[in-house]
Amino acid sequence: MTYRFKTGLKWSSVTPKMDYLNRRQLLAGAGVMAFGAMAGPLMAKIATKPSSFSTDEVPNTLEEISTYNNFYEFGTGKGDPAEHAHQLTTDPWSVKIDGLVDAPGTYDLADVIKGVDMEERIYRFRCVEAWSMVIPWVGFELATLLNRVGVQSGAKYVALETLFRPEEMPAQNSRLLDWPYVEGLRLDEAMNPLTILATGLYGEELPNQSGAPLRLVVPWKYGYKSIKSIVRISLVAEMPPTTWNKAGPNEYGFYSNVNPEVSHPRWSQSSERRIGGGIFAKRQPTLPFNGYGEQVAGLYDGMDLTKQF
Repeated sequence: MTYRFKTGLKWSSVTPKMDYLNRRQLLAGAGVMAFGAMAGPLMAKIATKPSSFSTDEVPNTLEEISTYNNFYEFGTGKGDPAEHAHQLTTDPWSVKIDGLVDAPGTYDLADVIKGVDMEERIYRFRCVEAWSMVIPWVGFELATLLNRVGVQSGAKYVALETLFRPEEMPAQNSRLLDWPYVEGLRLDEAMNPLTILATGLYGEELPNQSGAPLRLVVPWKYGYKSIKSIVRISLVAEMPPTTWNKAGPNEYGFYSNVNPEVSHPRWSQSSERRIGGGIFAKRQPTLPFNGYGEQVAGLYDGMDLTKQF
């Protein structure tokens, strides 16, 4: 179902008071229902179901997923986010939605997820360091949210921004990157059903180090496109800047599709290593578009993906 609201009407005005006050329990309830556990009436308001796009590969463990992360706001080491992200305050949380939309505004997280059809999706999630995971995300299509706020005809891109709070995200006090972290998608990429906003994983609320409370997941792109701890979503007419493209334009393009035929300037991307397989795990060939070519290759017809990488 598509929801459209008149400009100025906040979703909190149509959210039942008890649901609004218990928004954290609602998020947790989404994960509980994914595993068919007993849940109270409040938790039952949001149910999960398997996505038709889920892979049948064995997922990584929750420990593997939550202890080996890239979240540069907390440090450059893979274990830094798990060590430091507990400092991050995620409740209350709001998301500013602006730009070329019919209903701009700042919305409480409960309003962002209110009424969506939550799904548990299992994706092969790969990052530019040539390591990969299979992660059972709990989330919903970004298109659902964009349709609710009403995308105007002039919008061509979606720009996203991470929280900037140096007192809780210590690496933001450094010059490591140009903070806050920003990302972007072309509108048709954002509206693809594979593009989701995740609120949890493995049937549990999203850990801070994994991008709580709201992060993007774009499974056919390298992991750095999946911006974490989102506080702003803007619909714009021009291609927005992205953090890694600004930091290294010769290494990181705007599109960042998984393409084994295009090597990173400092390493090959033709194979990958699955996290959890041990140091002697056999590397496996990297698949174009991370194995989702059937769903997304048509988005790039006519483009030279060796140049528009």
